[in-house]
Amino acid sequence: MNAVQVIAVAGGRGGCGKTNVAVNLALALAALGRQTMILDADLTLANAHLLLGLVAKRTIADVLCGTCSVEQAMLTHKRKNVRLLPGASGDLSMANLSVAQQAGLIHAVSEISESLDVLIIDTAAGISETTLKFVQASRQILVVITDEPASIKGAYILIKLLSRNYGVTHFHIVTNMTRSLHEGRALFARLVQITDRFLSVVLDYLGDLPFDEKVRSAAQKYQCVFEAYPKSNCAITYQKLAQKIDRWPLPAYPRAHLEFFGDRLLTAPLEQLAS
Repeated sequence: MNAVQVIAVAGGRGGCGKTNVAVNLALALAALGRQTMILDADLTLANAHLLLGLVAKRTIADVLCGTCSVEQAMLTHKRKNVRLLPGASGDLSMANLSVAQQAGLIHAVSEISESLDVLIIDTAAGISETTLKFVQASRQILVVITDEPASIKGAYILIKLLSRNYGVTHFHIVTNMTRSLHEGRALFARLVQITDRFLSVVLDYLGDLPFDEKVRSAAQKYQCVFEAYPKSNCAITYQKLAQKIDRWPLPAYPRAHLEFFGDRLLTAPLEQLAS
């Protein structure tokens, strides 16, 4: 089985456009020919299926209850190489998963037999233990920020907790809804100034997503901007970001802690593991 690029899309607070980023990036990577899966890890207010125009009849809650498998709960987008495992909505029992449930979900997703190149995890807003565990179980972490004090503060707190409590030291940053390239870079610089002062982490600036009214127009049509308005500034930017992500190296060896698709790396050649 091939190695899978696992990307957690996170944000310290709601309203930063995290779900839009996760779903549009999945479509953009699929357009490059990648077999892509979205895990909607917002377990109480899931909405990724709405942006894809899909109806979720089964969700992660059903998987955890044992009433269906991950494959049975997954939905396929009209772009056949994009699949979604829907999160739950309105189920308070999903608000705080136990450690066993967290591990069970990670194992269940990792055991799917279908061909897969990229897993994008749309995490819930905030800093719940479940969100932090899913982020730690991902190889690449993409933090979405906007030009609001609450967004910067939330992103810093998220990065601090992941760094100090979970040993995560490398983060990719995307600035969203920016009015200019300068604004995006200035926003990134503000965050770096704070993290450099208090934390031992590395932040990588992946890029900025421009403010675009077509994002809202697409959502009102139950679509993503990437498919509804493929020639818009935002859709073109998603193409460029996907091309950058597609060049990221794949994981070559398993880590000490639980992670998505970690077992696939155990079958790698011994010389690859030793490198």
